[in-house]
Amino acid sequence: MNEMLPLPALRISPHALSLSSVDRAALKSQRPRCLWLTGLSGAGKSTLANALEVQLNQRGLHTFVLDGDNLRAGLCRDLGMGADCRRENIRRMAEVARLMVEAGLIVIVAAISPFRAEREAARRLFAEGDFIEVYVSTPLAVCAQRDPKGLYLAARQGRIKDFTGVDSPYEAPLHPECEIDTQVPDMSRACLRLMEFVLKK
Repeated sequence: MNEMLPLPALRISPHALSLSSVDRAALKSQRPRCLWLTGLSGAGKSTLANALEVQLNQRGLHTFVLDGDNLRAGLCRDLGMGADCRRENIRRMAEVARLMVEAGLIVIVAAISPFRAEREAARRLFAEGDFIEVYVSTPLAVCAQRDPKGLYLAARQGRIKDFTGVDSPYEAPLHPECEIDTQVPDMSRACLRLMEFVLKK
């Protein structure tokens, strides 16, 4: 009976591809990159990512949004909410984003991704300048007041454990390439500011 080899025993050699990421990007006439939106739950990351993608699409750019909740419903649905599973969730998201950037797309990631070490690990997957950390810095009080999914209430009632911002920390970026506060003055203005930043880059 054949036995499965444990992963460390396998000899994995990435296959060299004839087309490079530069070739794929040239076909789309754009510079692919990853815009990584991080911030508390309710900060407006998903709303901002969606609005930004619409704006970029209208300008003829090729994009895709990787939303944390959407990946939890598919690729990462086997993961729980413990510390190890949350790290694996971010690792998978970063690897998918890297593949999409290699395919020539502008990828917009919207994920709480609360820990700096995990965001830095994601950054290291990309070439210099291809990873843009966007800190959606909407304050905790505003996020908790919005509470669109009722998560803050559930966390404060003890029905959810290790919830970021309540009983689990959020490590704000120290040097993000861009910082957006979605409460001032409004979401449309926040999207415009981010759009101007992206186009300038």
